[in-house]
Amino acid sequence: MSEIAEFQQLNRQTVPNHVAIIMDGNGRWANVRGKPRIFGHRAGVESVRKAVSFACEKGIRVLTLFAFSSENWRRPKDEVSGLMDLFSWALTSEVKKLHRNQVKLKVIGDRSVFSESFVKRISDAEKLTESNDGLLLNVAVNYGGRWDITNAVKRIFAEMSDKGEPFDADVFNEQLISEHLEAPQDVDLLIRTGGEKRISNFLLWQLAYSEMYVSDVLWPDFKEEVFQKAVEYFASRERRFGCTGEQIRGGER
Repeated sequence: MSEIAEFQQLNRQTVPNHVAIIMDGNGRWANVRGKPRIFGHRAGVESVRKAVSFACEKGIRVLTLFAFSSENWRRPKDEVSGLMDLFSWALTSEVKKLHRNQVKLKVIGDRSVFSESFVKRISDAEKLTESNDGLLLNVAVNYGGRWDITNAVKRIFAEMSDKGEPFDADVFNEQLISEHLEAPQDVDLLIRTGGEKRISNFLLWQLAYSEMYVSDVLWPDFKEEVFQKAVEYFASRERRFGCTGEQIRGGER
């Protein structure tokens, strides 16, 4: 298949293969209700369940959720501590249901700062679901897009060193770097709740040709209807990948 033919095929997709979501607005949702910010984060867990259920129902292959940025350590200590406790609890309470629904869980991000017990809990959840062939659910925790790219390059150099190969810049290409990212799949659709129009250092490499849908809905209020609108928006877009509209529509080679 030629490159343009491949782009034409991608443009005809009505359901994205890979959806990434920046789950924004938990703190504002809580503030409006006079509650601490962690109250909003807890309420957002139900929205995660709805997003996963919708993705499974629609045949989306990969769903990546931005749970905690590497920059979020700058937030108040009580909020950070509450978020870590919430994530640890969710791992235990939700993983069996994910497993029953054939969801494969992968936690992406820098684990070096986490406690051994927390890392083990993550590893146990991943191991339980690793053979599942349904939705791939990536949860980004202590993740940053710049870190991801830098870490991919480090992995490549480490592999070359282990094999005793010389460091040769000519071996580097986009495919090699993509294969060494935490989540190597290109994103088709990025959804951000809360109304902000920025990507916040999320999946910088993978977002190269994604469509972006911004909703004013705060994350705890996220429902299947919002996800459906985002998918419909994606289906209405003409994805060009650097080509002309005529080429993508098949009228020009």
